Amino acid sequence: MSERPGEHLARDLTLYVLARFVLVGVVAAILVLVGVPLLVALAVGLVVGLPLGLLLLRKLNARVTAGLAARNENRARERAALRAQLRGDTPETE
Repeated sequence: MSERPGEHLARDLTLYVLARFVLVGVVAAILVLVGVPLLVALAVGLVVGLPLGLLLLRKLNARVTAGLAARNENRARERAALRAQLRGDTPETE
């Protein structure tokens, strides 16, 4: 079962964003348990959690990137076809 890039872009993107937020929350929760004030823990959680997410969520990040690239490729192809139609350069259909 071969999956095309971008086939599940919305799902992958949602999972990726939620996983990054959860990672920030986990880092902040650990810091709060240690006794760090909540706002400071959230700030440190952002600074530490977001780059850490790039390392821990590499596979999901690659799927999201491939999906976005496929979507952009499709949009560029459709835009080029529309521009060709507007110029009157459409090929004859049989």
